[in-house]
Amino acid sequence: MGTIELAELNDRFAIADHVSFKTSPGGVQMAEIANAHATAAIALQGAQVTAFQLRGQGPVFWTQAGCRFEAGSSIRSGIPVCWPWFGSHPSDGGKPAHGFVRTALMTLKETQALADSSTRICFGMTDDEATHALWPHSFELELIATVGPELRVELLTRNSGGEAFTITEALHTYFSVADVTKVSIQGLDGCDFIDKVDGQSRKLQSGAVDISAETDRVYLDTAADCTIEDPGLNRVIRIAKSGSNSTVVWNPWAAKAADMGYAEGEYLGMLCVETVNADKNVVTVAPAGEHRMQTVISVEPLA
Repeated sequence: MGTIELAELNDRFAIADHVSFKTSPGGVQMAEIANAHATAAIALQGAQVTAFQLRGQGPVFWTQAGCRFEAGSSIRSGIPVCWPWFGSHPSDGGKPAHGFVRTALMTLKETQALADSSTRICFGMTDDEATHALWPHSFELELIATVGPELRVELLTRNSGGEAFTITEALHTYFSVADVTKVSIQGLDGCDFIDKVDGQSRKLQSGAVDISAETDRVYLDTAADCTIEDPGLNRVIRIAKSGSNSTVVWNPWAAKAADMGYAEGEYLGMLCVETVNADKNVVTVAPAGEHRMQTVISVEPLA
């Protein structure tokens, strides 16, 4: 689709009482969703969900203070899409971290008001000369977001070429928390993980995950739900998933956050719990095959 005028986006895809479009101060076109259940915002750049909030409740996602949502730059907010590799490129450090999707303009394919008053929006991307310069494969990528009593985000990879390819991928979700030192992450007890802060050492999780220092862990061979228990906000965020066998837990802590341009103390209000396929959990997609990875994010009161 490429960039089209805002008026045309609204003419073709807006739905009364569901979805409309605006442009951010930095030039990123945004879908704004407001239905009976929730509000949300999704950037056409990278099909990145940047906000989700149930009616009468607080924001679920974190956005870095002062984030300008600039076209062509990564946006530290919500759910960046990391594809077709997660983290650094496995063989070429000169290629962009986390792949090329999060700064690419996606094609808006469809908006739909559902019978239960939820809103569905679908984005797509296919290979071209620019992607071939970074990754030499033919593909079709779709992201489908459904905003309702919960947020459902599905990433669909199709192989449209003649050879199998492998990917790593992530829905790199930034959650808003009252105080990261007081939250508890459940669902990873007994899982092996790679501790990227401790020289890529392999460890075993015992009990809940608590955050008291820089944390960067890739939990392997786990398809389990995770929950973030947040007493400061009196809520539990549940992260359910399918098509994902890794979970990443990340917080940069004070020194790294300062290097990344966070405001003082800002790291205390965020936590990443990510739906991922990484490291040994790579995904191979055969010619004409497809792979689906999905996260479902819901909010419950803290018991």
